Amino acid sequence: MITLPRLYAIVDPARFPDTEALCASVRELIAGGVTVLQYRNKTGNARQMLDQARELKRCVASGAKLVMNDRADLCVAGGFDGVHVGQDDLSPEGARKVIGPGLWLGVSCHNPGQVAVADQTSADYIAIGPVFPTSSKANPDPTVGIEGVRRARALTRKPLVAIGGITRANARSVLDAGADSIAVISDLYADPRHAAAEFFRSFSPAS
Repeated sequence: MITLPRLYAIVDPARFPDTEALCASVRELIAGGVTVLQYRNKTGNARQMLDQARELKRCVASGAKLVMNDRADLCVAGGFDGVHVGQDDLSPEGARKVIGPGLWLGVSCHNPGQVAVADQTSADYIAIGPVFPTSSKANPDPTVGIEGVRRARALTRKPLVAIGGITRANARSVLDAGADSIAVISDLYADPRHAAAEFFRSFSPAS
């Protein structure tokens, strides 16, 4: 079983003017303590995504594990460490056939039924959400709330990642509900190094 860090950063190239700015933000995240990064590109074509993924791999080097969103083929071609698939993407087992047994495989779930199904696959971790309202998706699924995290926790022993509207202000409550890790996009964007460091401080029970 893999071990996930408490903070799972997601970077969206649509938020940056170019790849150089994206890489600069990623380097700041790593300086703030981030060790797992997901590259989520919902608008680029395969060639653009692969070029950007390879550049991201170069600028990250060994500083963090890289996870490709949706595309198992680009995960392999870009030399990433894993792929994360949604309910409408390639199935977990289909993705596993592409990436092989050694790379990470994550799957997004939005209700208890999906969690139960994902628990029976070869996925290394399960993501549950959106926990809170989120602006990072155009048509998000209904929020599951803190109780949704608790229910997901009861259904699987796989590492559980909570996602959706999680900020420094509510992160601790999500971890207390049973999440092993929290995935964050928006609240890491403005000042990545400082924000990441503050997230890690917020995880302390004494904070």
